[in-house]
Amino acid sequence: MNSSPQYLDSSQDKRLRRWEFWNRIYFTVSFGIILVLLVFSSALGLSSGQEWGSLGLILAVAVIPIIVMQWRLKCPACEHSIGWQAKMSAPDQCRHCGTFLRARDRHK
Repeated sequence: MNSSPQYLDSSQDKRLRRWEFWNRIYFTVSFGIILVLLVFSSALGLSSGQEWGSLGLILAVAVIPIIVMQWRLKCPACEHSIGWQAKMSAPDQCRHCGTFLRARDRHK
């Protein structure tokens, strides 16, 4: 059994960093859109205060991709789903295989 810590190779690390980049971009943009919609929903005619109407649909369309992005993230080493273990970025280590989710030569 190999007891030395396992790290990602450079292509796996790039793939994971690309996911983190797009996850942050989408989250930031959708958070801004949701904030604007909630603050100005009455002025935009999206809600009457009594019911959500089209505002609820727009919010769902903005939130569902965040959930999908979380569940699409897999450990590049073992392909096991990381899921909610990741928030805005990948965790330090995969719970399933123990691989450190960064390249050995990557400096933080």
